Amino acid sequence: MRVALFATCLVDQFFPNVGLSTVQLLRHLGVDVAFPPGQTCCGQPAYNAGFPSYARPLARRTIELFEPYDAVVLPSGSCAAMVRHGYADLFCDEPRWRERGQALEKKTCELSEFLVRRLGRVEVGARFAARVTYHDGCHALRGLGLREEPRRLLRAVEGLELVELEPSETCCGFGGMFAVDFADISTAMAEEKLAAIKRTGADFVVSSDAGCLMQIGGLLHRRGSRVQPLHLAELLAQGIEQRG
Repeated sequence: MRVALFATCLVDQFFPNVGLSTVQLLRHLGVDVAFPPGQTCCGQPAYNAGFPSYARPLARRTIELFEPYDAVVLPSGSCAAMVRHGYADLFCDEPRWRERGQALEKKTCELSEFLVRRLGRVEVGARFAARVTYHDGCHALRGLGLREEPRRLLRAVEGLELVELEPSETCCGFGGMFAVDFADISTAMAEEKLAAIKRTGADFVVSSDAGCLMQIGGLLHRRGSRVQPLHLAELLAQGIEQRG
């Protein structure tokens, strides 16, 4: 199986270690993963902002670049949801591109989805002795139906104590352009999320979306919290190293 990593813009620009950890994790599990160097944005920011004419060239580029691969893995539920659902809408009046987009849709997976559903792996050989809570990104949870997959991976990590957020399904307030256009509302939502994180007593808050980690991590830093934000790929990769 030829597998490609679609790193996403936020990982490329702000969280490169998430991309490196994803590659390390997949190769540890015997996956021959490639990184196509010509990849750019999936088109989601323009699409969500109401500019489909700007999103289509980016979507076409993404389709062309990843067509040769058997599977495409993204460490982001948000961007995976864009490819899986947004491209069908973008190309609703272009049958040929819609067909090619649907072909890509079928082989596109968020990281935890790929590990659990495609590889059938839950235990990856990791040890991470810490109290951890997990934040569900809205696109992964609601758009892709992924709730148990990341939790199953975390519960299988030796030494890790997983404590649920209450409520667990509340948005962190990021939402891409939403955080820019409605900064006060976005911050208020993040404050509620931080209060929930504090109640867990966790050492780390883990998510599968860099956007959520940017939102939550930024506010944790500004509030002087000891809780550290960590991507699921980073935790599993670090856990593999710790277990040796």
